[in-house]
Amino acid sequence: MPTPLYGGIEAGGTKWVCAIGTGPDDIQAEIRFPTTTPAETIGRAIEFFRANGSERLVAIGVGSFGPVDLNPTSPRYGSITTTPKPGWADTDVVGTLTQALSLPVGFDTDVNAALLGEHRWGAARDCEVAVYITVGTGIGGGALVGGKLVHGLIHPEMGHIHPVRDPARDPFPGICPYHGDCLEGLACGPAIQARWQIPAEELPSDHPAWELEADYLGQAMATLLCILSPERIIIGGGVMSQPQMFPLVRAATQRWLNGYLQHPRILAQPEAFIVPPALGARAGVLGAIALAMQAVAG
Repeated sequence: MPTPLYGGIEAGGTKWVCAIGTGPDDIQAEIRFPTTTPAETIGRAIEFFRANGSERLVAIGVGSFGPVDLNPTSPRYGSITTTPKPGWADTDVVGTLTQALSLPVGFDTDVNAALLGEHRWGAARDCEVAVYITVGTGIGGGALVGGKLVHGLIHPEMGHIHPVRDPARDPFPGICPYHGDCLEGLACGPAIQARWQIPAEELPSDHPAWELEADYLGQAMATLLCILSPERIIIGGGVMSQPQMFPLVRAATQRWLNGYLQHPRILAQPEAFIVPPALGARAGVLGAIALAMQAVAG
């Protein structure tokens, strides 16, 4: 019998990535395209799977920007709900894909999907409790507890916790349309550009922006440590591609913990505790493939 194939969609607010395969060493087809309107974007994904999927394609997984409805008993299950992205509120992603492709569809947040991929193949393989944070166009977070992704009432929204902002040090009010100076409003890529009037990728490595960025992220890491006690924190996203960021964030995390949590991984091995995704830029779409595998396994 031919080996089953799985489809994955990393459904981002800026771009979608679609792939077909069985894991990191077996991606047989892949495409990426800008996120435009729901009809056009989902339509391009459907066309990709129809053109590249054979009778071996058994399920699709979707890791989506949100907020999303993850409650299987809800009439809005599988939908993007109250997103501020124009035109995408109340978009039924799962229903549209299921109707068009007649395949099971696994569905979760984009960051939960990336964490699932890292748990299956990457930096969280040895963890029962882990956190994945992405710092890019927005900031989001996923959590794994007891080896299972955390959903709950809705799903984690780690980008909207409130760090301490010192107005004397940072008078920037934040850009989140809901909260102003929440973590996303202060530390996402567009916030860095709005504060300094320069795109983040053009700032020199010794610019004061990076110390401030690391301070906010360090606060978030310390908060998540106190709440979830993860065995590893994985941080992805474009902002973290700056080589100086991981050492700065690790140092800021310890500074905000102020010696309260005494564990060798935090104190003596921070480079093995706060880490980049082992799957790199493919964590999201590989996590979506892992969601497809879960959809079949039940």
